[in-house]
Amino acid sequence: MIDFSNFYNYLDKCQMKEWVQPLRQALEIAMSKPDGNLPHWKAALAELPEIEHCSLLKNNDAISVTTETQLNPETIESLKAALLKLKPWRKGPFNLLGCFIDSEWRSNIKWRRVAQHISPLKNKKILDVGCGNGYYLFRMAEQEPAIALGIDPSSLFWAQFEAIKKYGKCENAFLLPIGFEALPENMKAFDTVFSMGVFYHRRAPFDFLRSLKMLLKEGGELVLETLVIEGDESTVLVPPDRYAGMRNVWFIPSVKAMINWLKKSGFKDIKCVDLYKTDINEQRATEWMSGESLIDWLDKRDFNLTCEGLPAPVRAVFVCNN
Repeated sequence: MIDFSNFYNYLDKCQMKEWVQPLRQALEIAMSKPDGNLPHWKAALAELPEIEHCSLLKNNDAISVTTETQLNPETIESLKAALLKLKPWRKGPFNLLGCFIDSEWRSNIKWRRVAQHISPLKNKKILDVGCGNGYYLFRMAEQEPAIALGIDPSSLFWAQFEAIKKYGKCENAFLLPIGFEALPENMKAFDTVFSMGVFYHRRAPFDFLRSLKMLLKEGGELVLETLVIEGDESTVLVPPDRYAGMRNVWFIPSVKAMINWLKKSGFKDIKCVDLYKTDINEQRATEWMSGESLIDWLDKRDFNLTCEGLPAPVRAVFVCNN
């Protein structure tokens, strides 16, 4: 089992004590399900060397941890070896005590685009739905929210987050290895909810939007990033099979259709604040994610098309209020 006692204690500290028991039950249910990979990830975490006097630096493109301790080459090598056992690293980059984790996604590029459009996070209660390995949680935590909580059912992402937090000591950021369906209904507990790169993976888009709405306090802010397609209010792409190599892409609306969907779900003050075509310099294979990446899923003769002949990935960021 994973020990979440620090998280439960912190909920009390940030005036969310009423959610300790419901979240404890959700985590116990999630942890009771077989996960053959978890022992491997926990073994890799156990191999991380003990290093003292570490601190998390703010406002670097890479999430960076430094130390006052002089590290010998053997320690750095053992650190890298343990972190490589947690491949693939999808989100990043991270610079951990001189070990640079060059992730598949250069998530710092996306964060720069998103951060300029969101409300200040200081003292806010933040939730990131489908947070991956928590790169954005660390970015959010830099703004000193009351809590930056991420949820993602992947035990690998939990392990990657814990590896960074072991040295970064970021006390207001937590990642729970559960899906958003496991959260208590109608929490209405968060000032800001992020959902980035999740929407198009949901079979029931309106149910998902209503669920996000029920997590927000009255007047709270939703920050949603998703794939979009060019077109009018009625344009929605439903890929017949794969999209850019992904099997689980169900709906890709136009910007105008997405705004209508948000409005129909009860959100207000809806704005599309950013629109960009995914670039092969932003998403690519590296030593830390050595499988196929974006360039393998585009048409080799025309990067405006996917390998399936569909429009190449374009992403939009929407900001709206509950």
